[in-house]
Amino acid sequence: MTKLTVTQENFRLAEVFTISRGSRTEAKVVTVRATDGVHEGWGECVPYARYGESLDSVTAQIEALPEDIRRATLQEVLEPGAARNAVDCALWDLAAKQAGKRVWDMLDLPAPIPMVTAYTLSLASPEEMQASAAKHAHRPLLKIKLGTPDDMARLEAVRRGAPKSDIIVDANEGWSAEVYADLAPHLVRLGVKLVEQPLPAGQDDMLAEIERPLPVCADESCHDRASLPDLKGKYDVINIKLDKTGGLTEALELRKAARAEGYGIMVGCMVGTSLAMAPAVIVAQGARVVDLDGPLLLAEDRAEPLKYDADGVHPPARALWG
Repeated sequence: MTKLTVTQENFRLAEVFTISRGSRTEAKVVTVRATDGVHEGWGECVPYARYGESLDSVTAQIEALPEDIRRATLQEVLEPGAARNAVDCALWDLAAKQAGKRVWDMLDLPAPIPMVTAYTLSLASPEEMQASAAKHAHRPLLKIKLGTPDDMARLEAVRRGAPKSDIIVDANEGWSAEVYADLAPHLVRLGVKLVEQPLPAGQDDMLAEIERPLPVCADESCHDRASLPDLKGKYDVINIKLDKTGGLTEALELRKAARAEGYGIMVGCMVGTSLAMAPAVIVAQGARVVDLDGPLLLAEDRAEPLKYDADGVHPPARALWG
């Protein structure tokens, strides 16, 4: 018999994190533990208000699950989202501990290697963003949070602050088609490698009609495999996040299906701890863009955090997950 317990936890951020939809000073997460009485696995999710989720709603979903839930059944009884993610990852961790194996061995996948990850600069004034870019100019890949009508000054400022770093841009649905069409040539001029979700999900058909001078990545427009048919002709890359797919199980299936259809893969995250990133490191292997910097934005983390260094984010130790 597998028993689940659910807790809500807060982790302080190192500094205020701002996107086009608002600011936060802490990561609010839901932690799930799954035990058979001998072994214990755990997983983490970050409820996202954009998708109608809250700490309480996600907790309620998990607490309403039938006893002795299994991974296969879980995919049927919970929709893709944060609640299913935490449980799915906890069950994978439990299974690995029961088997005395690593999760990637259970999946017949090669052992993961470190992957260079983006570092996110949150939305601020051009002066603040330039200073932040200069502070992190040693990093090979910076991700800029934008999504306002006057982003040009911010783009220029970040490029001044970090002249050698590769840059990707995340508008978080904050632009109109007109704003994006005007900005796109400047993104190319400034060496931006990819733009993420420039238009609101459900209002992005224009992407199939306008020129796309640089790769466009679907984030809010792509959740799981069911999202793929609507992305055709509009996007070049998809952003896989476990809190959207509903866990590692669907994330791997989405990666396989998206690659078969010719999409590039980006693997991203919400602002969470090393526990949330750990299973995503498996999905991130071979990805075009890796954006698993959540723990780098925290002032406090799990007891056995992921290792980050010049090689990127390393796979989790057994003591953390998997």
